[in-house]
Amino acid sequence: MVKSKLDVMQWGTDRLRIGPWRGDARTAFLAPVAGRPAASATIDRCLDVLAAKGYESVITAALSRTEQEPFAELGFVVHERLYLLRHDLHHLPERPSLHLRRARPFDQGRVLDLDARAFDHFWRFDRSGLADARQATPSSRYRVAEGYRRGGRGRPGVVGYAITGRAGDVGYLQRLAVDPDHHHRGIGTALVADSLWWARRRGATVVLVNTQETNVAAQSLYRRLGFEYEEHGLAVLERSLIEPWS
Repeated sequence: MVKSKLDVMQWGTDRLRIGPWRGDARTAFLAPVAGRPAASATIDRCLDVLAAKGYESVITAALSRTEQEPFAELGFVVHERLYLLRHDLHHLPERPSLHLRRARPFDQGRVLDLDARAFDHFWRFDRSGLADARQATPSSRYRVAEGYRRGGRGRPGVVGYAITGRAGDVGYLQRLAVDPDHHHRGIGTALVADSLWWARRRGATVVLVNTQETNVAAQSLYRRLGFEYEEHGLAVLERSLIEPWS
């Protein structure tokens, strides 16, 4: 059985999160703990652990240019590049008027269904990905918006959700998803505004978010709400664990 929860591997002060990528027993996920880049020697030891567990390849979280360097030394290559945007929390959008609520355990299935509708196969969450987004930082906020799906029958469903994290004075908009049938109704705006207000209340001085270079709609939303592009973006890296590496 594939494990659904990521483990934390620690050598000295370096800490890395590892586990299966979206439930795939052949592909491992590897990420430094937020805000704490790892040394190449630590990453190399972690790769040995992953290979011993039977993984054939490994893919990283979205990494900054500095975080990428030790991975590149070990033969990782770019899988996909992402834009990184920053909000300095000086001028926040209006507080959301749309009703949002705290996500509860019974929402998990509906949230994952929404996520699959909002993202392509590579980026969509499984249970492990959802749990990792919530646990990647010391504190986090997980909010949902409800509404009626097409047809308007039965009980309201989850039509949008956001996960926001904070590590020290840095906030992270870890995930934002809106049901494609509910675009242009202010749901994304409300969820982002809620995330920004929460991050500032919790002591963050900046919030970061990343998005695919092809996701023009998300970039437009973030820019409208006060985010600015960072000079250097992020990249998701990958590497085989079965090829010989020198």
